Amino acid sequence: MIEAVLNDTLLIAGTLLCPLSLLALLVGFLYAVGVAWRESCVRLKQLHSIPCDRCVYFTGCHYLKCTVHPCKALTEDAVDCLDFEPTLYSKPCFSNHCKS
Repeated sequence: MIEAVLNDTLLIAGTLLCPLSLLALLVGFLYAVGVAWRESCVRLKQLHSIPCDRCVYFTGCHYLKCTVHPCKALTEDAVDCLDFEPTLYSKPCFSNHCKS
């Protein structure tokens, strides 16, 4: 008799805990996806603020990207570059500019 009551109690507890735990996992997953999405949007905005490709000193060559700050070119350190000079014309494609 006690075993039957215990089995019924465990069955009821299992039927309640399983959906609740699945719901908690789903909410946690959706929260993590939302946080990752928000952080990636912030990171993408930060990367799009790098002005190197619109600068006079940017060469487009992978050997020497910038003639003034070659180590900072196309990195986050170049966001507030004091030597940034905007180009007055649109630059052509640099695919054949740098020959190895």
